[in-house]
Amino acid sequence: MRRLRTTLGRRGTFLLIIGVGKTCWGVSFLVDPPRPDGLQLLTRVCSLHHWSWLWIVAGLVTTGSAFLRVGRDGYGFLAALIPPAVWATAYLAAAVGGEYSRGAFVALWYLTSHVGVIMWASTVPEHSVPPAPRRRKGKGP
Repeated sequence: MRRLRTTLGRRGTFLLIIGVGKTCWGVSFLVDPPRPDGLQLLTRVCSLHHWSWLWIVAGLVTTGSAFLRVGRDGYGFLAALIPPAVWATAYLAAAVGGEYSRGAFVALWYLTSHVGVIMWASTVPEHSVPPAPRRRKGKGP
């Protein structure tokens, strides 16, 4: 477990957790698709069964990126952003179009708890080390 934690680091651990979650969420759309309330913008193009692959592929890319070095893990964060951004857009369009009254709230939920958290995590450095204390002039060691 320690070796895995060392390999992944903080950013990789985040990517692994969120990647597995996105993959599972996508699989749930294959196994038992929910009602498409608020997702009319998407379901006009294809069924939720097909849209589930967006979540699955993004989740697998995000999971795979967890094992890359910092600086090379950017594709994982980008892949993690795409499905919730697409869903937020669909819900917002449904709210504006009057097709789903809860759409704006659901869109804000995706934008804050998914997109916002992923964007924040992508800026977190792997290690934060406080600066070394400065020596004062005239003081000995």
